[in-house]
Amino acid sequence: MTVVQTLAQRTHDGQANGDSAGLICTGLSKSYWGIPVLKGVDITLRPGNVIGLIGENGAGKSTTSSIIAGIVEANGGSMTIDGVPYEPARPSDALKNGVALIHQEIRMVPELSVAENIFIGRLPRRRGVIDRNRINDEAREYLELVGSQTDPRRPVAGLSIAAQQEIEIARALSREPKYIIFDEPSASLGQSETQHVFAQIAALRQRGVGIVYISHRLEEIKEVADTIVCLRDGALVGNWPASEITKDEMVKAMVGRDFVFSHRRPQPATDEIALSVTGLSKAGVFEGIDFDVRRGEIFGFAGLVGAGRTEVVRTIAGADQADAGEISVRGEVVHIRNPRSGIDAGIAMVPEDRKGQGLNLDRTGAENITLPWERGLSSAGIITKKKVTATANKLRDFLDIRGRLDIPVGSLSGGNQQKVLLAKWLVNEPKVLILDEPTRGVDVGAKMTIYETIRALAETGVGVIVVSSELEEVLGLSHRVLVMSGGRQRAILDRADATPEAVMALALSNVPRESPLESPIDGEEEFRTPISTQEN
Repeated sequence: MTVVQTLAQRTHDGQANGDSAGLICTGLSKSYWGIPVLKGVDITLRPGNVIGLIGENGAGKSTTSSIIAGIVEANGGSMTIDGVPYEPARPSDALKNGVALIHQEIRMVPELSVAENIFIGRLPRRRGVIDRNRINDEAREYLELVGSQTDPRRPVAGLSIAAQQEIEIARALSREPKYIIFDEPSASLGQSETQHVFAQIAALRQRGVGIVYISHRLEEIKEVADTIVCLRDGALVGNWPASEITKDEMVKAMVGRDFVFSHRRPQPATDEIALSVTGLSKAGVFEGIDFDVRRGEIFGFAGLVGAGRTEVVRTIAGADQADAGEISVRGEVVHIRNPRSGIDAGIAMVPEDRKGQGLNLDRTGAENITLPWERGLSSAGIITKKKVTATANKLRDFLDIRGRLDIPVGSLSGGNQQKVLLAKWLVNEPKVLILDEPTRGVDVGAKMTIYETIRALAETGVGVIVVSSELEEVLGLSHRVLVMSGGRQRAILDRADATPEAVMALALSNVPRESPLESPIDGEEEFRTPISTQEN
């Protein structure tokens, strides 16, 4: 039976089961260290339907999805699949029962081929040898199902995040699932790539696959979901048909109150240069990057996925090496060979991938915050727990980090993890702070805190660079915006000139236009909007 025939059979089976079909969760509860994080949650997912799961960071979304996917065990409640009790003790149990989870953080082995990553842990063999022809042929079928033209024989290394996301979905499909959980699938994607994910979800629905879609981007939830389920403080607070609720009502349900966030014009920067970049180039990646960041300035980087934004700031911070160019910090030329020399020069970077590159998930929040600064915090070569705790608590209050800092940081919500990562680079105030996707996977309340922190840091004289795929975020925060396309710097726009139309026209230079432009932002006046209108 082919891949398409197998999935079609699942559609028929689901229809035949009628009202008994579905993944039904009843009274799910979970506590950690005696603290309840999930309180009697009921969710019903029918074949071919999409549930949009929303809530602030820490509301219980990840706990719910982890229980359904067999990653953690519930303390109470029950689940059934098509009327049969479902009690997964591990992810493999979930997969055997037709439940797959597509993680926000893409998990690939770069050295292996695309096909090997799709079938990792279950490579088919023939006469004791891996059947390469079979895995390549079957991988190609699954890739075609998600609209990917990637060669299954090539290594994953070097593929874009969008291409890897397609492989993640193909890997999930290879398990022939009845139900799939998408956990923030668009967090690393641009608009066109996100629309491609939506097309894949539409195709899965047609085949009878039930989907849970988790996202902080409320526009996406409205577009893709049939039903919207909202959690707050571990409890179910709303369950509506998507067509019957507005984005403002969704936000109110998430935070428990009317919530309006304003992007205000930042305070003027000084004339003193914090960072100067001249002729920065890296062969085959980017070239001819020239800009200055003033003390007290928030300098935005805009562009489509693959434009080279992250590669440029990684090079400035010392994570990658340039082939040509010069970098100066407060008038002094610096030679940055690695992240440590960047830090010594006064440049700190908060990376996009907080779990893979920014945090040690097994160590406490306090330890993560102080780890790079232990030498300076130590006395006679010894750093005491008291000093670690005092330093961390000071930054916890400044950043409104909610949750205990004496437990592994992996146990905190995504928004609080992001705040811990930001705190890590504020122990010693940097001269230049680079923030790559600072609010990725962060809820509306945490966004507000991070935005205010960015403005406060700039007002102390720090030069701040913000890289973001959310155009509204870049335009709302920045004094000026550098627009990149195809590894080249297209322009630097003052705030008054940095309208969505102007930025997107530059970002699409030599790129086919695939989507309509958004409405303009008046750079001379306060830009005030309900936070829910940002989530697009």
